[in-house]
Amino acid sequence: MNVHISYKLRKTPDLEKEINHMVEKLRKRLQVFRPELLHLKVVVEQVSPRKAVTVSLNLRLPSGQLAAQRSAQTAVAAIKSGFDDLLQQTTRHKDLLRSSHKWARRRSERSRPEAQVPFEQTLASVRPSTVSAEDIRCYVNANLSRLELFVERELYFREAAEQMLPDSITKDEVIDEVIAGALGDGGDKPDKLGLEPWLYRLAIHAIGDLQARSSDNVVSVHLEESARVPNVRASDEPELQFHQPDEMLTRESVIADRRASTPEDIASSDEINTLVEFALAAVQPRDREAFILHTVEGFSVAEISAITDRKPESISASIIAAREHLRRSPLIASRFGNRTTLQSTGTD
Repeated sequence: MNVHISYKLRKTPDLEKEINHMVEKLRKRLQVFRPELLHLKVVVEQVSPRKAVTVSLNLRLPSGQLAAQRSAQTAVAAIKSGFDDLLQQTTRHKDLLRSSHKWARRRSERSRPEAQVPFEQTLASVRPSTVSAEDIRCYVNANLSRLELFVERELYFREAAEQMLPDSITKDEVIDEVIAGALGDGGDKPDKLGLEPWLYRLAIHAIGDLQARSSDNVVSVHLEESARVPNVRASDEPELQFHQPDEMLTRESVIADRRASTPEDIASSDEINTLVEFALAAVQPRDREAFILHTVEGFSVAEISAITDRKPESISASIIAAREHLRRSPLIASRFGNRTTLQSTGTD
């Protein structure tokens, strides 16, 4: 910004310091404009020692001209008042420029609408500088440990939630993908203030991409291979205390069968069935029979109708009656409280 200051009174260090401070404050408000297109003229004058000091400000912008004039008993007070007025005018002027493309203009029906663009897209505005390869390199060199810690947490949470297989993606693979994506030509680079969140966003996307690739290439498991950790010690005595020399533990023996129930699941299911049987002892036999066939055996209402030679409406009524009895049963309430495990078993 080109600044011209004219003093028509005795210039003091305090006066000059105040003007420089206010000029810098105004300069920060005008960062959206090109500096070479800004011109500020400041005139500080005092006609006589007994009269007030007058400060006149004239700011010429690419989009218009602003002026302010204030008087006070002291030069510092006049400068503050004048620059405050000019700052308020600058703020209102910038707001008008931002919404200039939305102004409603009167046009005739035959005239074509004039194309309007926001001020930020004009030649007079200054666009924020985007990050460069050197900015990314400096940030990674200084904050690599923080980025690695974030990636480790993300991988741990996804593995704990069973969203991905353990050790299917390593931390180094994700970091390599992040740096390659940041230094690559593809994608829009953010400004310097948004560098850190942008890299964290690339890390999350890299984990998702690597997870999709690993799910496409499923590693085969050799069932005949040994599942034991290779013995790299000089002696086999500690291992032979618990295992026979001819004993072979293959990978086939350690693959979990997700379809099979654990002993805890079987015991819990047996306990629930026993409680239900005791609770249904006072229910009508027809209702108990329909309820057991529907909830325990898993038959539909139509299938139960074919089994018991009853109408579907009668079977649905029996299931509802047995369920209501279970909800009121003190035996079930003492085991499960106010909850009931049979709420999801609706009629078909």
